[in-house]
Amino acid sequence: MNTLIFRTIAPLIVAVMVVFSIFITLRGHNEPGGGFIGGLIAAAALAILSIATSVQQARRSLHIHPLVFAGFGVFMAGVSGMVSMAAHAPFLTGLWLELELGEAHVALSTPLFFDLGVYLAVFGALGAVILGLETDGEID
Repeated sequence: MNTLIFRTIAPLIVAVMVVFSIFITLRGHNEPGGGFIGGLIAAAALAILSIATSVQQARRSLHIHPLVFAGFGVFMAGVSGMVSMAAHAPFLTGLWLELELGEAHVALSTPLFFDLGVYLAVFGALGAVILGLETDGEID
């Protein structure tokens, strides 16, 4: 399925899927979505890219090994739980920090960082599996 049409349209499909995965991740605590489904969509985008181009090209486009994403995501999710313990609250209790940047009002929260950690962990783990399965026996 490596046709000229697929190779031409794949970068656009991948870009739309990555933007959609970030949107789904960021709205996860207010509406359906979250880090897990966002990570699945991003991993599917990586699979499409590797099928359209090659596994080597997909690895080069990441710039970082997928397992580094997974490790950092697990670390980020764990730290988001530890922050609440440092504030003398139970593990994984949601804490919010309200920032006012000019006229903009930004709310940072530990659930947001937890979702981003899950996103990176799912994307990294599945990305490593996807790229590993498509290598045809080549060692990374």
